[in-house]
Amino acid sequence: MSEPVTSSDGAAATGARSGRAVSMADVARLAGVSRQTVSRVVNGQSCVVEETRKRVMEAMDELGFYPSFAGRSLRGGKYGCIGLCMFDITRAGNVATLDGIVSAARDCKYAVTLVEFDEGGPVRLRDVARRLAELPVDGMVFNTNRAVEDFEEFEPLQGLPTIIISMKEHPRCTTIDSDQYGCSTMVVDYLRERGHRHIRHLAGPAGSITADFRLQGWRDALDTAGLEAVEPLRGDWTADSGYELGAKLARDEEMTALYVANDQMAMGAMTALRIHGRRVPEDVSVVGVDDSLQGMVPHNTLTTVRFDLRERGRRTFDQFFAQVSGEGSVDAIRLPGEIIERSTVARRA
Repeated sequence: MSEPVTSSDGAAATGARSGRAVSMADVARLAGVSRQTVSRVVNGQSCVVEETRKRVMEAMDELGFYPSFAGRSLRGGKYGCIGLCMFDITRAGNVATLDGIVSAARDCKYAVTLVEFDEGGPVRLRDVARRLAELPVDGMVFNTNRAVEDFEEFEPLQGLPTIIISMKEHPRCTTIDSDQYGCSTMVVDYLRERGHRHIRHLAGPAGSITADFRLQGWRDALDTAGLEAVEPLRGDWTADSGYELGAKLARDEEMTALYVANDQMAMGAMTALRIHGRRVPEDVSVVGVDDSLQGMVPHNTLTTVRFDLRERGRRTFDQFFAQVSGEGSVDAIRLPGEIIERSTVARRA
């Protein structure tokens, strides 16, 4: 099999017929159209009738001709590709965010190049930016739901717009995230309106930006209301840790409401509370975050906060595309959640 080559038209070909470079002119001759028509088809322009487009595509397939990133970049100054780096792509929230980015990119005829942060050592945005800059991308997005060493000091690379998915604001990059702080103040207000004054918190792990902002929102909301913030326990996002810590919290007889940093820990905590004689919601009301149990837990009763993470992904790409188009500015965007009421919260007299 012959090696792929790049034609003078800025497109790659395998030379399926003769072993030589295949050009747009070759495709045009075989399809019986002009070279300009072939160029329009290659660049996805809509001003080509479907029958002609089909004939050109068939000629391209027969000759082994396909457009290359390099050629498109030389002609238009853009690769049509966004670089994306995330922690742990298997997490449900990251999957939904990725889906939103990919769908928005598809609408703009963009591709996505995905890499994962290396968690084997210190994480630095500068290192990942240099890695992505070696690839054919027009800019980059970092999903930093964990701490990175050089967040404040990071300088986006010249000519490569950079968006950071993070609750933390950045002086030189637009940041966007679900409002992890605001969701906690909303939950505390929701519970207070239902008569609760002893509202405990089961937090996520130390070092998690998401967990820290949710914890701070809870603490500040209680402080504003003049209520005591009993020092929270920290889990590791799993239902097992929620169960273990829920068993400890069951001994807190003053507690009337428990705000848990995610739904998995909330489910574990509710199981432990019930086993230790605390009824939910009659004795202790419980609220989670993420609304991640639908379709996984039958007859899901948990009241929770829902974030539209797919929309977060779409909005992230929109910000990237605006900057690539020269229209964006540095901003801090926070997307609010909504409380999904089920049956784990009761009113207090």
